[in-house]
Amino acid sequence: MSKNKMWFDRQDDETLEQCLDRIQSLGYTVVGRREKPLFKQEGEKYIPIKQQTQFQGIKNS
Repeated sequence: MSKNKMWFDRQDDETLEQCLDRIQSLGYTVVGRREKPLFKQEGEKYIPIKQQTQFQGIKNS
């Protein structure tokens, strides 16, 4: 992936609004979003523990 595009993870202690503000302050514009479930293995089962939110940003010119 080029240096002009980058994926940002939302931290556990920040809201979506704070994450978007952080991305914008770094000089990026959000162009995409994805959510991935995170699992923990307990024995033979996988237990969902949280949803990870990521935003894709493009560097402002």
